[in-house]
Amino acid sequence: MGNVNNLVVDVENGAVDGLFVGETNPLLVEGGRAVSVPYRWIQSVGDIVILRYFPKRVSLKKPAAAVPAMVPEK
Repeated sequence: MGNVNNLVVDVENGAVDGLFVGETNPLLVEGGRAVSVPYRWIQSVGDIVILRYFPKRVSLKKPAAAVPAMVPEK
């Protein structure tokens, strides 16, 4: 699928949420874009990562309309 570049970590709970995979296979991920694979999809981790689940093909979502950022008042 690609090379694992980083971990996605939930700092508050001290848990790994997923793996960040860069330079993915364009046959599996549209445009060969980087994706975050949820940890619940991972079966085992070693020199290679074995997934218990992955969709047949990942397509890019259309960008949503821009939503103004919420800035806290001081």
